Amino acid sequence: MKLLPGKLRVDDLLVNLEADKRITAIQLKQARTKSVNVQKSAVEQIASLALDDALHAGKKLTSSVLTQWLAQNLDMTFVHIDPLKVDVESIASIMSFEYAKRYHLLPLTVTESTVRIATSEPLLTGWEDTIEQVTRRKIEKVLSTPEDIERFGLEFYALNRSVSGAKGNSSGSGIGNFEQLIELGKMSSPDANDEHIVNIVDWLFQYAFEQRASDIHIEPRRDYSHIRFRIDGLLHTVYQMPIQVGLAVVSRIKILGRMNIAEKRKPLDGRVKTKTPDGQEIELRLSTLPTAFGEKMVMRIFDPEVLLKSFDQLGLADEDLNNWNDMIRQPNGIILVTGPTGSGKTTTLYSTLKSLATPEVNVCTIEDPIEMVEPAFNQMQTQATIGLNFADGVKALMRQDPDIIMIGEIRDLETAQMAIQAALTGHLVLSTVHTNDAPSAITRLMDLGVPGYLIKSTVLGVMAQRLVRTLCPHCKTEAAVDDSTWQQLVKPWSARKPAKVYQPVGCLECRNTGFLGRSGVYESFVMDDSLSELVKDGCDPQTLRKEAIRKGMLSLRLSGARKIAAGQTTAEEVLRVTPDTR
Repeated sequence: MKLLPGKLRVDDLLVNLEADKRITAIQLKQARTKSVNVQKSAVEQIASLALDDALHAGKKLTSSVLTQWLAQNLDMTFVHIDPLKVDVESIASIMSFEYAKRYHLLPLTVTESTVRIATSEPLLTGWEDTIEQVTRRKIEKVLSTPEDIERFGLEFYALNRSVSGAKGNSSGSGIGNFEQLIELGKMSSPDANDEHIVNIVDWLFQYAFEQRASDIHIEPRRDYSHIRFRIDGLLHTVYQMPIQVGLAVVSRIKILGRMNIAEKRKPLDGRVKTKTPDGQEIELRLSTLPTAFGEKMVMRIFDPEVLLKSFDQLGLADEDLNNWNDMIRQPNGIILVTGPTGSGKTTTLYSTLKSLATPEVNVCTIEDPIEMVEPAFNQMQTQATIGLNFADGVKALMRQDPDIIMIGEIRDLETAQMAIQAALTGHLVLSTVHTNDAPSAITRLMDLGVPGYLIKSTVLGVMAQRLVRTLCPHCKTEAAVDDSTWQQLVKPWSARKPAKVYQPVGCLECRNTGFLGRSGVYESFVMDDSLSELVKDGCDPQTLRKEAIRKGMLSLRLSGARKIAAGQTTAEEVLRVTPDTR
């Protein structure tokens, strides 16, 4: 490759692209005549031409493709910048924003001996020695797209300025840090309405939406507040900021959620509705918790598009889907969904209620708290401070002429009795319980004190569920089937081993995790005559399970094995989230 020192030039790159047979002579001639935005980099200008890649039919020479080609020819490493892995707190200590902008640089990670710096202008020199002298670290130079460097440079340097500005605009209010009570006179936190704090909160929300986060955690520690995102079920550390800035951010979010910012001694709940940059409304449920170092806040992000998803999109299919449809079409009875926190129970119930909420029926819910506000339902929230619990809520709903009632959770005998009363008087009742598998939900009701004859006459069925990460369709590759792992999944059933399975790889689309999104695995327990006979005092869940399996129930692991055979997930992922109920 022949390139002159300094900034990359469009004509030089075009000539080299033709020499590498990435474009034809005709394309080169046409490209030279087309007008481009000269304010952009050479790579961006060529990418804007949308040239066909002569070596790869149907592909375009995008900015990413051009940068990878450039890196290969210059014997450099190409890096697609993953914002979750950038050492955001350290970038300003490496170089100023003006310096980074002048040389088209962005520091990515910093260690004791090295600093990795991305550039989009690999032939611009003169900065390496300066940075090495200032940081006293060895430079590892990598190549990234101009768009990534410009976007994340603006974003992260702006965030750093806001954090520094917030730290500087401190007022003399103390923080509830138990380990630093002796130094309270020295501690201070900025105003929650400070412009810098407002900017940090705006960035936090937007960043979480872009990264597909389901939860945002702000966790105070001795000196810093850690910010973590839950993405596809796993937590990722995103940023850490000075403790006083973190507490001001929590106060700002409490203001937005109309919570009492003066009350820091007890847990509080709130709700915020906001919009993404593209105009989509998203709701966040807020929860605070007093800890040794101050208030911890968790924000659960509810995407309204969840309510528009079909059962097939949620992962419910085949026999499980048929069983579920049969249950929810019954005029009365109790349907239970079971699983741990974060297993998708609420999503399943909301999607079901959305499909049932026609103009001809009255759908009422009692929740703690209301997860997502949906105009098609009549939703009520429990209020412990005034004595409004689930049982009282159901009693009130019974006088509201309901057709379908959803109870957030059956957690005591009184609530269970009211649910049964509603089912016996001709209502369809949907609710959740916390058990490991579907048959155990029946014995849980009996443990609460519900007589077996009432369970027989009211419970239509139970569905247990878990969420598994789904393989990224853009990069997954075939893998060998491990016999011992497969037996661990399907034993004691004799499920046929698939001819091939897939494994995660990692690409730009999935941020190099190998997984993109989550899907449900289900275990549906349908109450019939033979199972009803087993429901009595002293009933063993294993006995119920064996009979349900004999009647055709698929376990969570076997349901997961089907998704593995379909190339949707991995054995390790299914084993991670499903219980061993053999």
